[in-house]
Amino acid sequence: MRYILLSLLVTFTISTSAQDSLSYSKAEIIYGRKDGMALTMTVLTPKVKPNGKAIISVLSGNWISSERSRMRFPEWFQIYIDNGYTVFGVMLGSQPRYTIPEAIVDLKRAVRFIRYNAKDYNIDPDKIGITGSSSGGHLSLMIATADDITNAKSSDPVDKVSCRVQAAAVFFPPTDFINYGGVNTSGKINQAGLVFAKVAAAFDFKVWNDTTGTYVSITDTDKRLAIAKEISPINSVSSDDPPVIIVHGDKDILVPKQQAESIIAKFKEANVPCELIIKEGGGHGWKDMQAEEKNFISWFDKYLK
Repeated sequence: MRYILLSLLVTFTISTSAQDSLSYSKAEIIYGRKDGMALTMTVLTPKVKPNGKAIISVLSGNWISSERSRMRFPEWFQIYIDNGYTVFGVMLGSQPRYTIPEAIVDLKRAVRFIRYNAKDYNIDPDKIGITGSSSGGHLSLMIATADDITNAKSSDPVDKVSCRVQAAAVFFPPTDFINYGGVNTSGKINQAGLVFAKVAAAFDFKVWNDTTGTYVSITDTDKRLAIAKEISPINSVSSDDPPVIIVHGDKDILVPKQQAESIIAKFKEANVPCELIIKEGGGHGWKDMQAEEKNFISWFDKYLK
């Protein structure tokens, strides 16, 4: 027993020392609940010279919030902490259990939760940026282009605050699921492509059936297309959207750079401050993305004033 206690004491001491040596404090927060499960986010707060501004990182790839992303989140976002930002790594309901519309609802909840509790995090509720890569970038743009609708009648005060962000910076996001890679004249969703990319479950839109007491898949083509349009941020661009910067590789075979180019054109039409950086030779991610992250820092510094 003596050796067990000694071992536990040594482990605790090492763990505490490791935490003390970090440039940030770390906490895991429950921001909501669904289907009896907790929705969580990891909060990293800089210990030195916090700037009172927040960055929401959407931890999603292929519309999956993975444990690997959660574990590596502090390492990936050290550059933001070094620049004084408080960073929130948000986990969402993921495919195959949950679809894209459900993930969007989760993310709106996370933004509202952060804004409602801004004082507790020592951040300005009107200086919140959002970032993500691939599906995380798509979901970030869904928030950036979202209508500012609140629920004044809700018994939950979190629902009564805005889910708007003040700036967005994303990598290689899908933006238009109908015209993916080019103009689609078929009037259909490319189901074979979704299956090949292993994201079909994210597009398996469902509706509640009172008779069977189950959620059933929507098979009507027109209804599926309507939902696909609703979850394509290109169709939600408006003049009151926050400034957006996108970085996209010109060799990306998973998400065509046309997806970034087309939504940037829409932002320009709406007179929304925006910028597109094309990474020469870049695929769907590349070895050293820190250089581009510095562009994001500059973007947030400029627009989260």
